[in-house]
Amino acid sequence: MIQPHPSRPAPWQRALALLAAVTTALLIGSCAQLPSTGVTSIVFQPPGKDSKELESESVQTQVVQKRLGVHQFRLRGPFAVTTRNGETLRLSAKERIPMDLYLSSENRSAPLVILLHGYNNTRADHAYQGMHLATWGMNSIVLQLPNRGSWINNGRTLARVVEYLRKRPSEFPNVDLNRIILVGHSFGASAVAYALAQGAPASGAVLLDPASFGAALPAALSKISRPVIVLGADEEIFPARGRDLFFRHIRSNVGELSIRNAGHEDAQFRLKDSGREEQLDFLSALTAGVISISSTGQLDFAWQSYTSLADAQRFYDLRLK
Repeated sequence: MIQPHPSRPAPWQRALALLAAVTTALLIGSCAQLPSTGVTSIVFQPPGKDSKELESESVQTQVVQKRLGVHQFRLRGPFAVTTRNGETLRLSAKERIPMDLYLSSENRSAPLVILLHGYNNTRADHAYQGMHLATWGMNSIVLQLPNRGSWINNGRTLARVVEYLRKRPSEFPNVDLNRIILVGHSFGASAVAYALAQGAPASGAVLLDPASFGAALPAALSKISRPVIVLGADEEIFPARGRDLFFRHIRSNVGELSIRNAGHEDAQFRLKDSGREEQLDFLSALTAGVISISSTGQLDFAWQSYTSLADAQRFYDLRLK
């Protein structure tokens, strides 16, 4: 059960709060001023009376049972984050994939989110999103793949990255490699679609204002059997190329919404960004979507949580199939 901080917190709660405060201070001091979103007051109860560790499955279950509205996820979560910048994933003898890691202090079998940038962008454009997800109990990897050229090739590479990780559980002891969520922005969303179509063993995906790349995309989308959430910009401000293809050609278990007044770049979030309202809308919808897919394998929790902003007309054109 999720509940507010008690008046006299237990030692494990005080330690967690202190660790979160220290980590936030380090992030602010070593990088840039973080957006002043604040930190949630929610704490997660340990799974057993004598346990001082929180199991990821328990955390995600508590979030879903609490039926949090999407606005809650604009705040940073309660978990401290360890950042490992400039890491390299050795995919083969010749292939080195640059990446940044954001590891949650809720570090026991936590889900893994893999984020991929779009055209002419870099992993730095999604750094805050990766860090934010880790504060909510999910490990994150933000990849750097070629940002020009073939996004079909990037999709193949992404599928191989997922396969590589799944085969090496001993190298990632605090990651639940059976719960990998793919996130892609713009053409990076097309790469995610190609990866899923090739059978990448991921639980599902969240696509950030996706843009179509390649004539083969509709056929690839029709092969996707995992849950997918499409979070789009306001098409009166920025109509992403071929965005309608994603909802149309994924056959089932797909949901889409648009974010009012949001542009294409609002689906990105750098550490140095101040956090515009539209960026925060994308961020909160992304967090709810990832939690929904990783904890239940369905879209129900995400859609229930989106209702509050849909009622406020921040989100519109919600549709499911």
